[in-house]
Amino acid sequence: MGSWATLAEGRRPASRPAPGAGAGAPVDGVRESAARSSPLLQQSAARPVGGSSHVASGGPRPTGLSGYTRQTMKKSWRTVALTVFALTVLVGSWAGDDLMALNDEVQSNVRLYTELIEVAHANYGEEIAYRDLVYASIQGMLRSLDPHTSFLSREAYESMRDKQQSHFYGLGIFVGQRNGQLTVITPIPGTPAAEKGMQTGDIISAIDGEPTEELSVDEAIRKLKGPKGTEVTVTLLRPGLDEPIDLVIQRAEIPQNTVQYAYMMTDEVGYLNIRDFSRSTGSEVARSLQSLKDQGLQKLILDLRFNGGGLLDQAIQVADQLVPGKSKIVETKGRIPSSFESYFSTGTYQALDMPLIVLVNGGSASASEILAGAVQDHDVGLVVGSPTWGKGLVQTVYSLSQGAGLALTTARYYTPSGRLIQRDYSSYWDYYTGYDENGGEPGNDDEDVEVFTTDLGRKVFGGGGITPDHKVEADELAPFLQKVLARSGFFTFIVEYGAGRDITESWQPDEQTLQAFGEFLVREEFGDQDEVAEALADPDVVDYARHRMRFEMFNGRFGLEAGHRALAVADNQIQAALALFDEAAALLEQRRAWKQDESGGEGAEHDRVAALR
Repeated sequence: MGSWATLAEGRRPASRPAPGAGAGAPVDGVRESAARSSPLLQQSAARPVGGSSHVASGGPRPTGLSGYTRQTMKKSWRTVALTVFALTVLVGSWAGDDLMALNDEVQSNVRLYTELIEVAHANYGEEIAYRDLVYASIQGMLRSLDPHTSFLSREAYESMRDKQQSHFYGLGIFVGQRNGQLTVITPIPGTPAAEKGMQTGDIISAIDGEPTEELSVDEAIRKLKGPKGTEVTVTLLRPGLDEPIDLVIQRAEIPQNTVQYAYMMTDEVGYLNIRDFSRSTGSEVARSLQSLKDQGLQKLILDLRFNGGGLLDQAIQVADQLVPGKSKIVETKGRIPSSFESYFSTGTYQALDMPLIVLVNGGSASASEILAGAVQDHDVGLVVGSPTWGKGLVQTVYSLSQGAGLALTTARYYTPSGRLIQRDYSSYWDYYTGYDENGGEPGNDDEDVEVFTTDLGRKVFGGGGITPDHKVEADELAPFLQKVLARSGFFTFIVEYGAGRDITESWQPDEQTLQAFGEFLVREEFGDQDEVAEALADPDVVDYARHRMRFEMFNGRFGLEAGHRALAVADNQIQAALALFDEAAALLEQRRAWKQDESGGEGAEHDRVAALR
């Protein structure tokens, strides 16, 4: 049983060692065991057609066995049942039990387990496959350990590994469910889908003749992906056309970029958004930063909101570009000696050395928490937003038989100041629902919160997740707007409204547009005429609606970056970050002075830190 990777994800594992680390370097909390090791963390969000972002959240569910005869299945899954129990024993021995020495007891328990499987299979009130029984028992065993140890079915294991690649072979479109239909959100310029004329709002009604109405987004993506150069027939329903369109598209290499947006917001301020950490993230960030510097970058907003993690080595590569050389980035500690590792910046990149603000929220987990924690602990930037998820367990991924995998927690990770990021998970309900509010807002009088200090002596807090230097909650939308968004009202309206119109990048929704929007809402039964009129009488609702319509229009006409620019002006957390650059600049000056004092002698450094406290 070999181990494959270390992960730094919100909930699951991935691949490849961090710089300077040996095999099994943990990522977000995952590590490989023997032959190959690689780190990773987790993520979420939009899905590029052909396969781009798949969310790893929670353990895989058992699936039925198609294509196997009962006889073959019976033999195969009896063997798996024995393997599962052997794995249980092995895990127990790692936990400190001497079960391996108790041969008689082990054999007795193996017999008990296989008898249980046989009795359940033979006598359960409904037909049930051996595989389902075995997988359910695996999940039950692992669930008793911690929230992030998980069993990966063959499909989940393959999906996890594919997710961490820097490219895939597909069509080059982003898709999602809109009003229960598989819909093109936007084609990626220069890809086969764009060249064949696929458009925002196209409904994919069939793939190679198979209707998509019963397919999940992930299932549809798997069908759209395939070997390079092969063809797939996509049937489209396009608004305004009576007949469906059949497109035969040849699959090509599509890059899986994890830097979603990188652009200048002003003449001095750059914005960079990292969706997750995969094999190419470090180099993507390096290229993006250089491009922004060429455009005059002097201040940076790094957006890690909804970044659930990914590969640890890539989080370290990004941190290497932000913190000074030889700075500790993260440390892992576990039960066995090999789990104790410290990772430092290598000095490969020149440190950013400019005012920096990192945006985080409750969707920021694992690898993104490692990065935000390093920035905060070394005082190279301010962390702004809401408290992060609090995922600080290191998983090592082991390859099992039948193409399956095991992501087993083997250590915990700590920020440079010594903070454990992992939240308390004594109650799984509270952990997954966020009922405990991620530790809330720590204060000096809170006796239960551990207090740590940064390089400059600023107080930072343990107890779960990264607590921002400035807590800024995202604006809560009015209930009516939430309903419109939930039913893809803005997207559907803009697809309809924009058809046949010549739109330029100076376009702004005017009163005529708002009137048409109101009529659309009534027609599509988002509310009756009085309810819609009342909602659109609220200036805040109208202001958001204008920005959202512009976002949807620009997404489809000019690309995702143009859409993001349009919506950023209505993002209160981004706007709060822009207002905090004077403080970020002052912090950077303090750090520069501290480094000068440090080089001047131990006494000067002590006086400097004492003064800052």
